[in-house]
Order: sequence, then structure tokens, then C-alpha cells
Amino acid sequence: MELDVLDRVFLITGGARGLGRATADALVADGARVVLSGRDEASLRDAAAELGEHALPVVADNADPSTPGRLIAAAQEAWGRLDGILISVGGPPVGTTSTITDAQWSQSFETVFLGAVRLAREVAEVLEPGGTVTFVLSSSVRAPLAGLAVSNGLRPGLAMVAKTMADEWGPRGIRVNGLLPGRIGTERVAEIDASTGDAEAARARALTTIPLRRYGQPAEFGRAAAFLMSPASGFVNGVMLPVDGGMLRAL
Repeated sequence: MELDVLDRVFLITGGARGLGRATADALVADGARVVLSGRDEASLRDAAAELGEHALPVVADNADPSTPGRLIAAAQEAWGRLDGILISVGGPPVGTTSTITDAQWSQSFETVFLGAVRLAREVAEVLEPGGTVTFVLSSSVRAPLAGLAVSNGLRPGLAMVAKTMADEWGPRGIRVNGLLPGRIGTERVAEIDASTGDAEAARARALTTIPLRRYGQPAEFGRAAAFLMSPASGFVNGVMLPVDGGMLRAL
């Protein structure tokens, strides 16, 4: 299936590694151009070098109010257009409601929630009909995850904001969707497993909850994200798509 993204331009936050990088790989493989953002200059530079001339690195923090404007300008200056954004943020801190501090809640709200809303809002202002805004959320949107109180608190609210955006911006021809990754084999998931004190045991327990009995591969997520961001999914709007091997039990 052709995604029809040849020469289209997308912003990808958290694009140096993990799910963001996997999405960049899929888009560039189909002919798109990407602006990769993140806080680590070295990893961004390496990712852009591997992706070649179709990738541009920009060091930026989602919590910084200047970030949307800088990313939009980078895309327009480099390629003269912008067709969409994948908003992916680093996972909030691991912990329970009893252990997460007020400062951690506040910092996570700025990055995971407010930063994502600001990026979506400001990018949507410059998108033409056919543009897309896609959020990387979590299976915690539909079911709480043990030891991830902050994610359980913030992700469902962000999903509802995304759904509201789909209602508000749909008449302009702008689609808004979300992805709900489950256990994908990234550094973040390895960190969550290790936080239990026995990573192997945690992985074994997690596998029993996944009908496919394995963790997903980043490339599998990247292809799903690229599809949602592309014209190939042109009548898909306001959905929260699980990419979890069947882990979520709700319809």
C-alpha cells in the first residue's frame, strides 16, 4: 500500500530514538521528509545522519513555549511546507501515587500534557486541509498500569483533548488521532521492567497478558504511526489506536 507521503514534511518530537525514531524511519522510507526534535543533541545528530538528507535535527524541549514556533520555522525554511506532526514525549517518572512528589506531577504536566497541547494547537494553526496531528499516548489511556501513576493520570486526559481537537479541527480538514502503544521493545519499556527490581520476571509476567506472547518491535509501531499520519488513512479521525499485540481487553 502506498502511503502517499512523497515529499511531505512532518515534525517528529522525541525523534532521535524509540517510537519517534521508528516512525521517522517508516516515513522517510516512503519518501517523506522529517524534522526530528529532542533534548539530546548528539543522538539527534546521529539519527539525522543515518536518515540522510530527508531528516533535519532540531534540539528542543516540548515544555519550552518557543518550541512549536522553532520547529514550524525549521520545516518551512528547509522544505517550504508542513503536513503534520507526531507528538511523542519521554515517559513520565515511574512511581505510585504515594511516592510521586508534587514537583514530579508539575514537571510531568508541563512536558507530557501542556507541552503536547501547545504543540498540537500551534502546528494546527499553520496546517492546510489534509494535515495531521498524531499523539503517542499509552495503553494507560484505557487501563491503569501498575507503578505508572503519572501516566495513568495524564494520558487519559490528553486523549480526551485529542478527541476534542478532532471535533474542532475536522471541519478545516485536519485530522487528529492517537496511538496507544503497549509493550514495545524500547529503552523506556526496559526501564519500566527494571524498575520492578527483576526485569526478567517483569517481562515474563507482561508476556502472559499479551495474546501474541511477545513484545512489539519499534518498526511495527512506526508503520502504524506512519499510516495514521498519511493520506492513506484520510477518513480516520479522532481514533485512539492500540498497538499492543492485543493486550488491552476493552473494545
